[in-house]
Amino acid sequence: MANDVEHPFSDKFVCVVLVEHGLINKEQALEVFEKKEKVRENIEKQKAKQSNGALAGVRITNPTTIVDVIMSFKFKRSDKEDVELDEDAIFKVLAGKWDKPYKKIDPLQLDLNLVTTTIPRSFAMKHLVLPIEVENGNLVIATSNPFNTEVFEDIGRVSLMPVKIVVTSKSDIIRLIDEFFGFKRSIAQAESQFDSSSVVDLGNLEQYVRLKTPDELPANDHHIVNAVNHLFSYAFDQRASDIHIEPKREISLIRMRIDGVLHTVYRLPKKVHTPMVSRIKNMSRLDMAEKRRPQDGRIKTAKGSMEVEIRISTIPVAFGEKVVMRVMDPDILFQSLDQLGFTPGDLKRYNDMVNRPNGLVLVCGPTGSGKSTTLYSTLRRLSTPDINTTTIEDPIEMVHEEFNQIAVQPAVNITFATIMRNILRQDPDIIMVGELRDLETAQNAVQAALTGHLVLSTLHTNDAASSIVRLLDIGVPYFLVQATLTGIISQRLVRKICPRCIESYMIDASQLRNSGLEINKEGQIKLYRGKGCAKCRGTGYFGRTAIYEALPYSKALRNLTTQHTDLALLRAAAFKEKLVTLRENAIKKLLGGLTTFEEVMRVTWEND
Repeated sequence: MANDVEHPFSDKFVCVVLVEHGLINKEQALEVFEKKEKVRENIEKQKAKQSNGALAGVRITNPTTIVDVIMSFKFKRSDKEDVELDEDAIFKVLAGKWDKPYKKIDPLQLDLNLVTTTIPRSFAMKHLVLPIEVENGNLVIATSNPFNTEVFEDIGRVSLMPVKIVVTSKSDIIRLIDEFFGFKRSIAQAESQFDSSSVVDLGNLEQYVRLKTPDELPANDHHIVNAVNHLFSYAFDQRASDIHIEPKREISLIRMRIDGVLHTVYRLPKKVHTPMVSRIKNMSRLDMAEKRRPQDGRIKTAKGSMEVEIRISTIPVAFGEKVVMRVMDPDILFQSLDQLGFTPGDLKRYNDMVNRPNGLVLVCGPTGSGKSTTLYSTLRRLSTPDINTTTIEDPIEMVHEEFNQIAVQPAVNITFATIMRNILRQDPDIIMVGELRDLETAQNAVQAALTGHLVLSTLHTNDAASSIVRLLDIGVPYFLVQATLTGIISQRLVRKICPRCIESYMIDASQLRNSGLEINKEGQIKLYRGKGCAKCRGTGYFGRTAIYEALPYSKALRNLTTQHTDLALLRAAAFKEKLVTLRENAIKKLLGGLTTFEEVMRVTWEND
């Protein structure tokens, strides 16, 4: 037993280390030892079933370790009772005990070619090793078992570089090997089927000599199918809201928007761009032969146990067809109103607006400010079996069976304005109009509100008070605005501080005031920021929340709404009625530790 304890990856050694660091307690460690053989046997049976579908000759030689056994118990951490023990925490502690650096790998930072060309997939999977970067002339290898000395020596001889070992969780290694080698293999095999010697990229505006056009790689080729499926899965895993496939002169660039920021994910050979676009167009039932005009479509697919919709937009650019895919996640679009970011006071004001049987309620903000989420969440709360809810959208953001959703189709004269004239014959109770873009649409929306319907819509204005002036500028008579408008909310999205790496720091209140943030405090103030970690990809942010400005259309505002309405007077009246501005609500989130000073300044700059 003494020899067993001496080995740094033995069952007893690992359990002792985890108890010492408070990840599990002694009772849990004893339970592991009592049941480990039976648990290990069950894990091996599961592996045997899964390996039936694996590639021939590719086997993971690493036996089931004590870490695998401990993970199967799904213990809560002994030092944090509300947090489940995870592999990352275990291997981080073990790495420190082994005197090895621990690294949580960010897939967005990996070089596809380095990962997949340094060693074969079979070797990587057999020994659970993954090349992740070259650092100061050393090849950095991630592994869950840093004691495979012979394996690391072999990698050093093949790569002609000294090898540096970092410890990573076993499940991350397996997942990344599958993802990167699977995607690379699909791309490489698709590329090899496309004869580059005869390729002419007709979408490239720099191409002016037309040669013989070859047959394109079929959109249903299984390599392309695998590559596109991987993109979707990867986007879901990374919480991406948008996927961009952009043709460049020599490559095809894949970027994903995560928490509002675009990240470059892959640089692919240009010759696979067209087949990938064709596959996506085929899935979304677009015209695959049409490459000269923009097209819109949608795909419905599975994300875990639920369905998500992916909205597709294609457009011709200088070097071919660009595709942008927006992931419409029902978990994001349909939320409880009290989870969106409203303060209690603003939530009460907003509920008062939408709980009325009729009137016009406007949600304002620029593109990407979360207006759709607010509207869908509101409609879902208001929709009951005795309510007829009808929406007019361009395009339909998310198909939801509780609503009667109408898509704008200008080609057959179904526009916001024309459908509004017919929708009142459908006996609606609540009408949602995607956007008040012109006078005819606005007049019909106002007319619907005037005749006893609750109408929700959006406007692109910087703040709530500006929306009143915008309605008048569009051409809606002031007396109809007075008669129908119920209230306005304006909103923005701010990034939240990552909970894993949050830290506090002190700043003088005078510095904040000099930057334009009115803080009713003196002296040193405690603020928060994210240091940057693997979970947030070093950004210090994880997820987003909304800030709101809720403005009920009061009697004072109604009296100020005339043919020659003064925006300054409207704002002054709103402040008298204790309007809390976007910036003031952002400051509350800043002081509450939800977001950062830099994020408040970035999002609310236009309200200075």
